[in-house]
Amino acid sequence: MSSFVYLALAAVFLGVAVLATAVVLGERRVSPVERVRAVIEHSLGASGAPSATDISAYLDLEPHRGMLSAAVTWLGGLLSGRLTTIKEEAIRDQLMAAGMYTVSARTVVGYRVLSTIALPLAAILLLGLHGMLHILIVLLAIFAGWVLPLTYVQRRARLRIDTIDRALPDLIDLMTVMIEAGLSFPQALRLAAGQFGPPLSDELRLTLQEQTMGLAVDEALGHMAERADTPAMRSFVRTMAQGERMGISLGQIMRNLAHEMRARRRSKAEERAQKTPVLMLFPLVFLIFPAIFIVLMTPAVIGLLHNLKGL
Repeated sequence: MSSFVYLALAAVFLGVAVLATAVVLGERRVSPVERVRAVIEHSLGASGAPSATDISAYLDLEPHRGMLSAAVTWLGGLLSGRLTTIKEEAIRDQLMAAGMYTVSARTVVGYRVLSTIALPLAAILLLGLHGMLHILIVLLAIFAGWVLPLTYVQRRARLRIDTIDRALPDLIDLMTVMIEAGLSFPQALRLAAGQFGPPLSDELRLTLQEQTMGLAVDEALGHMAERADTPAMRSFVRTMAQGERMGISLGQIMRNLAHEMRARRRSKAEERAQKTPVLMLFPLVFLIFPAIFIVLMTPAVIGLLHNLKGL
């Protein structure tokens, strides 16, 4: 029975490796500046001013690179048109949050279909279908193939949003110093964008490009809040938009905002620390306690067996 388990794990790992290789080969890496430029150039179009909807539409109109990407996108489009349960709009939001502007929602669906086919086939080739255990492993492989690509996008989006949230207080502190030194808000934003790395710098450059193309400051900031939808980003955008609209001094407001964001980040860290005992329960019960019981009880069991043999 243990050999079957090992073979099943090998099948799952092989399928994941094949899927990861296909994703890496099918996607050309581009720099953050190129990604921003691609979104802006497409968003311009014929209308002149981009919007969040234009950027979302770009995700389904991007030029596909290579035969694998074209085939996967065609497969995803074929399935998306037939299954109403697949929400392309939700996938687009996840892709924008993950910063994957050159990947379409249908490409993600296509990779889900491809992995749903590849993982069960790998399990069948390695194990066959000779019993209920093998059938169960194949069913688990089908489920994993359908879930893994979208889970990858969601995890990447979550990590990217968390990175932006952690960098926002430092951005506000830097912009506060610049604004109090006499710079305007767009100038301070432009200078601050060069002091941070991706993904925050990508969002700031995209916001500045939208302002350059004619959008008002509050509209460009609103689009940034839509792309990185977090409480901290919404507070930042709302405060900046109100300050620009009302013409009030932003120095003290930004200081208070930075203090509020750090307090929110501290409370979130305390919340995670309070969840630690619950998260440790699984490894304690299923991994650590059994090992301790084996170490403690083995000498007693061996001694008991010797005593029973001596009777």
